[in-house]
Amino acid sequence: MGSFGRKKSGLNWSLLNKKERYELDNDEQEKLIVQRMAALEEEKSILKIRKANDWIAESMKTPIPKMLFDKFWHQGEICILFADTNLGKSILGVQIADSIAKGNRIEPFQLETESQAVFYFDFELTAKQFEARYSERKQNDDFYSNHYKFNDNLSRVEINFDAEIPKEKALEQYLIDEIESRVVEIGCNVLIIDNITYLSDDMERARDAAPLMKKLKSLKDIYNLSILVLAHTPKRNNSLPIGKNDLQGSKMIINFCDSCFAIGQSYRDSNLRYLKQVKSRNSEIIYSEDNIVLGHIEKDVNFLKFIFDGNSFEYQHLQKDSTVNKESLIAQAKALTAKGYTQREISKELNIALGTVSNYLKK
Repeated sequence: MGSFGRKKSGLNWSLLNKKERYELDNDEQEKLIVQRMAALEEEKSILKIRKANDWIAESMKTPIPKMLFDKFWHQGEICILFADTNLGKSILGVQIADSIAKGNRIEPFQLETESQAVFYFDFELTAKQFEARYSERKQNDDFYSNHYKFNDNLSRVEINFDAEIPKEKALEQYLIDEIESRVVEIGCNVLIIDNITYLSDDMERARDAAPLMKKLKSLKDIYNLSILVLAHTPKRNNSLPIGKNDLQGSKMIINFCDSCFAIGQSYRDSNLRYLKQVKSRNSEIIYSEDNIVLGHIEKDVNFLKFIFDGNSFEYQHLQKDSTVNKESLIAQAKALTAKGYTQREISKELNIALGTVSNYLKK
């Protein structure tokens, strides 16, 4: 329990969050404050110069980062998840937040951490839209029912449009400052921001993306945060594999983030999605264009989520010069049924969603 002994002057005690003030003794608190004050001072200089052995000696004090969402996102990283509109970024974002808050992995992926506090900054949905995704609506009922029970470790944050913004601050800067104050006040090391466009007016231009990414990196380094940021893709050529250049403000965002992955849509089946790693600093890239993860979105009673269905090659799901022959797929599905294949086996064989197989077999 925190010590209430005499505090040294000259230290910025506001850099401690509520949990640290309560659980750490005076010596531990002072050491942590000194480290954070040094980090803040170092941020003022463009160069950080130390002996190579000193860098290693400092790094040895910290454990190896654990996986928060398999190889896609590790502790202590700024990770970017990007996709086109309506492909399920927010759905996956909440699913990852729920997984970390409960300490339960999303199958078939790994989670190496215990349950912990997560802040989900939701700048996309209203409270009612959020409720609709995590509840049931029965016929003729005026209200949703059977709501999904989230772990209390998960806090959802939205913008209070009635709040007064200081005249000397832009909305973006004010939001960043408020995020920092909440982290310090409550003590939370995992942040998910949905989405980045609310923190910067124009993310497509590198010069607008750079200041924001620097601010997020500064917060990450000072408070030892793990940050997942959701982002949009501008118009892209859907016949080409997803790459770094498909991210808005791609040059600066990719340079400053530690890891990055994307959600793509299969052009063989519009219900089919896939995950692909674009960048990784803490591990090798496993889920590349030769090993994308296939999935689809479904509502499991009162929880809208991704179900992951296996792996595939990205080229099989890219838009071709001519559209895929639907009649050919129907014929192949029926032929496989005649051979005794189950619908799930046909789904994997033809790389189409299970529901699409069912529809094809009815034709």
